[in-house]
Amino acid sequence: MITKVKNAVSTRVNAIELPMLALIWVGFFWGTTWIASKEGVRYIPGIQMAAIRQFIAGLLYILYLIFTKSPWPKGKQWKTIVILAILNFTMSNGLSTAGVKYISSGLGAIIAAIFPIWIVIISYFRGEKIAKLAVTGVFVCFGGVCVIFYEYLADFLRPDFQLGIFLSVVATITWAFGTLYTKKKAASYNPYFSIGFQMFISSILLFAYNGATGISVNLNEIPLNTWLAIAYLVIVGSLITFTVFIYSLQHLPPEMSSLYAYMNPVVAVLLGSIIFGETLSISIAIGGIVTLFGLYLVNKSLRKSKKKTNILIK
Repeated sequence: MITKVKNAVSTRVNAIELPMLALIWVGFFWGTTWIASKEGVRYIPGIQMAAIRQFIAGLLYILYLIFTKSPWPKGKQWKTIVILAILNFTMSNGLSTAGVKYISSGLGAIIAAIFPIWIVIISYFRGEKIAKLAVTGVFVCFGGVCVIFYEYLADFLRPDFQLGIFLSVVATITWAFGTLYTKKKAASYNPYFSIGFQMFISSILLFAYNGATGISVNLNEIPLNTWLAIAYLVIVGSLITFTVFIYSLQHLPPEMSSLYAYMNPVVAVLLGSIIFGETLSISIAIGGIVTLFGLYLVNKSLRKSKKKTNILIK
């Protein structure tokens, strides 16, 4: 009897260990993608870099679907794919990549992490009841962001810094809308399975923007460093880590699978300081901790709200 219990416990621990390692992988390597993006946009426009990355990654996903003879989306599902392609990749990923050209990779990662705040605000304007815990989390986040930006007060006089902040904030808003839309459509169709089509469609839109504005750099003029950064983003950021992320979602409870969001900014800030010599001061460290704690409160409130909704549905 004791042996059976030990074996059962051992099996359960092993079942948790691998998903947790997967989650740590996601938290670390998605944090490193901010460093790769920062390196890449030193030489080409951010929109062009996002377009190339999404074109290659999207094409590889689609080729995999063809190779495995997986069913393709049908009918109205294409509408969902196009909307998510615009919100999540054309707008959110495109603008955040463009924004990191003008601000530090660490700051870009911190701003990107605050998208749950917009979910709360959007839900409020939709007439939904907002829990006190969520409101508290929003104010805590706001306080943390203020502490962080105290370090950058002088930079706000620079137009390029203002542009970087604006693009990064808009990117979080569109990601929040994309998240809410994904949640809405998840019951009838899993939008995650269409990730390749979303990337590919968004790359076409971004290439069209580049062509219309004439801001692109000729492919033969793009330096090796940028191509290496794009390769890293495609292979590690889009293909490997996204697959690992889906695995962690399938094997961990929601309250654990969301922990990667708190790890990404920490990794980006630390590596940005080491690799690019970006500012890492006491105010940024304290502000980052306060902001992440506020995000924890917001996410906790959203999870509680989701559980209550599921109970009512049952």
